[in-house]
Amino acid sequence: MSSEQFKYSNSVILYPLMILFSIWLVFWYQVRIDQGIKAYGIRPQELDGLLGVFSSPLLHGDIDHIYNNSIPLFVLSLALFYFYRKIAWKVILYGILISGILTWFIASRGNHIGASGLIYVLVSFIFFKGIFAKHYRLIALSLMVIFLYGSMIWYVFPIKSGMSWEGHLSGLITGFIFALIFRKQVAKPERYKWEQSDYNEEDDPFMRHFDEDGNFIELEPEPEFELEGESELDKISKINYIFKKRED
Repeated sequence: MSSEQFKYSNSVILYPLMILFSIWLVFWYQVRIDQGIKAYGIRPQELDGLLGVFSSPLLHGDIDHIYNNSIPLFVLSLALFYFYRKIAWKVILYGILISGILTWFIASRGNHIGASGLIYVLVSFIFFKGIFAKHYRLIALSLMVIFLYGSMIWYVFPIKSGMSWEGHLSGLITGFIFALIFRKQVAKPERYKWEQSDYNEEDDPFMRHFDEDGNFIELEPEPEFELEGESELDKISKINYIFKKRED
């Protein structure tokens, strides 16, 4: 990735808002005009159920369902467009496609709807991408994602009836695959102003563990040398006393 990463632009907020507006617009249409569109989710092992691969992320069962998906979807897509701008749309669109097809293959009978599959794609991708990249800012982002949404891991198992755990599992697997595919595309952020000051990173033992692109590197232990004879410090600090006997 180029050095234009980690650089704010209006699209960082605009695109997540557009995604959020789309699912709420469809939900408004579903509630006010046509309740029947809920049937266009993913119906596993049914040929016409493949249409739901594209439509299911826009469909939700009720207000609680869409509300619970809206906040994490906005936060995660915001992080995606800020830190991984050039591949953000690839992750979202291909993530919907691949996780949806995987859900169609492995899920049990039913109608699978909701944006939670995409949310699991984003959680998985952002977490594993930061770990693979070994970039200290991206690792911090990975830890933040785990802190906020780490408990979601339990919902890739069938612990709650009526919940598409297969869709969650498909999203988790898809995000991990994307993190592997884009593993070599490590963001190279522009240096902040405070980093361009007289501050010398070479004098900081922590910062010496990172190269110019922010990648973590192992440092060889510095050899210890023993100085023979007197050191300069010893010579400087030596004080000579002259004792003169007093004659009465």
